[in-house]
Amino acid sequence: MKKSMKKPFFYTRYLILGICLIFNLSIDAVAQAYPNKSITIIVPFPPGGTTDILAREISLRLQARLGVSVIVQNKDGASGTIGSAQVARSVGDGYFLLLTATHHVINPALRDQMPYDTQRDFTPLAMIASAPNVLIVNNNFQGKSVADLIRMAKEKPGSIDFASSGTGGANHLSGELFKLKTGIELVHVPYRGASLALNDLIAGVVPVMFDGLAAVAPHLKTGKIRALAVTSRQRAIIAPDIPTLSELGVKDFDVASWFGLYAPSKLPADVLARLSLELRLILQSTELKQRFEKLGVMPGNMSQQEFSTYVDDEIRQWSYVVTQAKIPKQK
Repeated sequence: MKKSMKKPFFYTRYLILGICLIFNLSIDAVAQAYPNKSITIIVPFPPGGTTDILAREISLRLQARLGVSVIVQNKDGASGTIGSAQVARSVGDGYFLLLTATHHVINPALRDQMPYDTQRDFTPLAMIASAPNVLIVNNNFQGKSVADLIRMAKEKPGSIDFASSGTGGANHLSGELFKLKTGIELVHVPYRGASLALNDLIAGVVPVMFDGLAAVAPHLKTGKIRALAVTSRQRAIIAPDIPTLSELGVKDFDVASWFGLYAPSKLPADVLARLSLELRLILQSTELKQRFEKLGVMPGNMSQQEFSTYVDDEIRQWSYVVTQAKIPKQK
């Protein structure tokens, strides 16, 4: 009789131990759920620029939604590759992210050696913002339209200069893409910065330039320069009266300055899903849209997969432009 009483007790004891073990494992799983520590966003440019400002706007909102600290660190140098390399080498667990600009997809075509593979070593998360560029001319330029500019360039090849902030920058490559799509010859005049190029455009030293719409908007209002077209696929919200190049016959011209958030490669699926969801909700908020409008940019509206495809397309496009324009590789 005593033996039969011990047997149920024996099994009950192990049943209780098993339940406790399962309960403890469940607690551990919850404790390890993403995120459970601070997140760092690397900005590969100096503080104060648009990329840095956008990173801080996003970090505040991610911090509120995820319940952990989100810290922004600036690691500038070498056209953004130093900070980007730091993220590429980090563990793909969602705690180390990169917020960078269009340079990220242009650098593979321009630089002779890269410390990472742009497509293999990163997981694109979201386009954070985009800003349309605009084709502008000096107010005294004879051409009044894109059609005039193309006609004048074809009548006298190589007679019209276009300024840029430097060789290989987004506004330089916009000009090279414009040349390729229209079959015209313009002469590139690189400056050491967009403000220097814009000053000479206003003064009439150079007649044509591609630049960010937000940066030149004050000069458009004063009439010192004229806008012929925006370079984005759709008209800009901040300047709806300016037509797109595609509308004016330069088909499939779609160039914008844009800013993206990335993680290292091999990001776990659940972490990718969580970050994608939170970023999507942040970017769709009315409050953020109003804040970004004041900064002269528009929030991204792509899904994570759409953004990933867009990044690959951009890498291919700029590689083609650099090759066709015979732009020498940078060391």
